[in-house]
Amino acid sequence: MSMIRDLRAAVRPSRISLRKDTGVYDTTRDPSTPSAVVDCAVYRDGARVDTGKPLTPHEAMRKVRRDGGFVWIGMHEPTEAEFAGIAREFGLHPLAVEDAVQAHQRPKLERYDDSLFTVFKTIHYVEHDELTATSEVVETGEVMCFTGRDFFITVRHGGQGSLRALRHRLQDDPELLAKGPSAVLHAIADHVVDGYVAVADAVQDDIDEVETEVFSPGRRGGVSRGVDSARIYQLKREVLEFKRAVAPLLRPMQLLSERPMRLIDPDIQKYFRDVADHLARVQEQVIGFDELLNSILQANLAQASVAQNEDMRKITAWAAIIAVPTMVTGVYGMNFDHMPELHWRFGYPLVLSFTVGVCLAIHRTLKRNGWL
Repeated sequence: MSMIRDLRAAVRPSRISLRKDTGVYDTTRDPSTPSAVVDCAVYRDGARVDTGKPLTPHEAMRKVRRDGGFVWIGMHEPTEAEFAGIAREFGLHPLAVEDAVQAHQRPKLERYDDSLFTVFKTIHYVEHDELTATSEVVETGEVMCFTGRDFFITVRHGGQGSLRALRHRLQDDPELLAKGPSAVLHAIADHVVDGYVAVADAVQDDIDEVETEVFSPGRRGGVSRGVDSARIYQLKREVLEFKRAVAPLLRPMQLLSERPMRLIDPDIQKYFRDVADHLARVQEQVIGFDELLNSILQANLAQASVAQNEDMRKITAWAAIIAVPTMVTGVYGMNFDHMPELHWRFGYPLVLSFTVGVCLAIHRTLKRNGWL
């Protein structure tokens, strides 16, 4: 509740000013601090309106309300103060604003009176030459979307998941962009889920590599000596991070594709079904990855146990062989005067021959039984 009170206090007009030189909100106390607004544009009839100069969100919204269309504002990791002016301008709900600023949110869809708030987890595959016990396989970010009747606001967190290329691609498809903010929401959802598909394929290659090493025929003693269980466990942790991004998003996509919503164009709603289908397939893949890694980890641990048992059998076998000369030499090392064959000329070679013969017999028996 203290966060909401602070936010409401932050949106008072006295705290907000406009930077005419940059065309964006300047809500920080230090004028040299760059704004979190990455892009602010007005779209009408599927095309970006050329204004000849950068627009502030206030100017863009005023233009939309006068001439029609919608405004799309992109932001990157805004602070409370930087987001306060936009929250006031567009009447965003304080709870949604708090989530957008703080980040680290679970994928979700929330409906308010005049807007939809959607949270997406973006996933980026981290390239690596070799999978180690500390390798980072997936890197996550977040994209929060505010969808209104005549506005669309994106708030990004993390170094990945830039929407610049997506914005240009949408601008090249005026027929789709003419559908309004819901078309942008679908494009972002489709973009995020396509990223999931690409990451799933890359993670599949890593799992196949580990699986091949674990069950490779060139392993020694029934276990691949080059596979560390920590590597498998690290990959499992990364898959779990992937799963946390994919699984919670399925329900919001189903709602967007199945339930009529005032802010979603009926023609665009059909496209959300395709996104939901792709997301469901990725979720099945991720669940399969988790189960497969469990099996690989258990198999690797079982192979390690088998290898340890085989090592112990070999150690035990050699200890049994060494016990024979140890016993014989121990007997003749007791220094008693009256011992068998102690003064016999052939006693020494006879004892040596007997010892070697017994050791060879034990070795042959153990080897035949697979202990050596």
